[in-house]
Amino acid sequence: MGVNTLRTWGTDGSTKPLLDSAAAHGIRVINGFWLQPGGGPGSGGCVNYVTDTTYKNTMLTEFAKWVDTYKSHPATLMWNVGNESVLGLQNCYSGTELEAQRNAYTSFVNDVAKKIHLIDPDHPVTSTDAWTGAWPYYKRNAPDLDLYSMNSYGDICNVQEDWEAGGYTKPYIITEGGPAGEWEVPDDANGVPDEPTDVQKADGYTQAWNCTTGHRGVALGATLFHYGVEHDFGGVWFNLVPDGLKRLSYYAVKRAYTGSTSGDNTPPVITNMAVSPAASAPAGGEFSVRADVRDPDGDPITYKIFLSGNYASGDKRLVEARWRSTGNGTFAVTAPEKLGVWKVYIQAEDGRGNAGIETTSVKVVAPPVSGTNVALNKPTTASSFQASYGDCPCEPAKATDGNPNTRWASDWSDPQWIRVDLGAPTAIRKLQLVWDPAYAKSYEVQVSDDASTWRTVHTTTTGNGDIDTIDVAATARHVRLHLTARGTGWGYSLHEFGVYS
Repeated sequence: MGVNTLRTWGTDGSTKPLLDSAAAHGIRVINGFWLQPGGGPGSGGCVNYVTDTTYKNTMLTEFAKWVDTYKSHPATLMWNVGNESVLGLQNCYSGTELEAQRNAYTSFVNDVAKKIHLIDPDHPVTSTDAWTGAWPYYKRNAPDLDLYSMNSYGDICNVQEDWEAGGYTKPYIITEGGPAGEWEVPDDANGVPDEPTDVQKADGYTQAWNCTTGHRGVALGATLFHYGVEHDFGGVWFNLVPDGLKRLSYYAVKRAYTGSTSGDNTPPVITNMAVSPAASAPAGGEFSVRADVRDPDGDPITYKIFLSGNYASGDKRLVEARWRSTGNGTFAVTAPEKLGVWKVYIQAEDGRGNAGIETTSVKVVAPPVSGTNVALNKPTTASSFQASYGDCPCEPAKATDGNPNTRWASDWSDPQWIRVDLGAPTAIRKLQLVWDPAYAKSYEVQVSDDASTWRTVHTTTTGNGDIDTIDVAATARHVRLHLTARGTGWGYSLHEFGVYS
């Protein structure tokens, strides 16, 4: 790809194999040192940089040890102290205390820089943040830094303007850059971040590189974000090679670093992806996905369709969907049973190690039930309910209010029950239960004419949560769910207890 530099977030005894391999490939390494609170996921706890001399002395000693160990390694290019901590301190402090901590942090970075220069006068020292608002603190408190560093994605082309407006005199490098991130894009019609297309992501890398190289003599280069080979929600958003498959972004970075991709076989290009119905795909039913797909090299294309429950359940994995091709770039995809907004992905592979991946969102809703919900807003009682936990109070009536965003929640014990009084004997032919993640593995559907003598019309011991649509043939005034075994360690929780005539 033409890459000549890597950047790391931490340096310790495990760093040597990376440095050895990098040197063997003619690559240099920006050796990072991690300081809390840092930035991004897993950034760690909070430190009081005004008073915690023990932490600062420990880090200073630790960093000095590894500078001395690797200062003569042929792969070492420079030292980078901290990652996004000036910004990250806002997660620990506020007001005047935040200001004091930011000044103390950048003063400590300067102490580290001075110490590194004493041990290794031959390699420069920098410090990374994700916000050009950190630079005034460095300018004021860290004169011993040789250059600044910035993590910037969709906003990267404003870095030069901020540098010029701030009157800075030191150069900088971009230590992370690429397409707009999840935190920078507007929400789509389903209320989740609107992920850029493959084409937009590739253009994002090109734009990032052009804005970096355009600040001649000041911006000294960029280590563009690679992420890894993960093929999950974050991997598809940022990764150049998920599962080792090269994407348009891979070739955009190669073109940036080498000036050319001539002679390369490049990925399929996916445009105009759309889902129907995008806001009301029935749980367990089918929805339609279509896209225009072309391969610039004329290679035959094979397809995969994936789903991610990141926004519905927090599960960031990509799971291959049940799907079938209906021709001309259209696919019928089986929706998950769990309600919420899901991401659906088309992956088009060319058999040459390349892939185009496009994604959009689809909102999964309860499948419609014909007839009248005779339980709607009828008197509803239960064995227990949670008065104050999370989004509670979660009274029984919230299971029959017709609002899928409210719920009844029981105590965390077995057994429990919830029942609705239909007001008069009513012919019942179907129930629809919309479970929260706290579902019933075993339960009975019971009916009664007098709320005293009950007869069972449905039993299951294999409930899996999400939505249960149950056929019933009965006439009764009262309908009860007798819940005998929970599917989780929580209680029972129902968004909707629908009874249809």
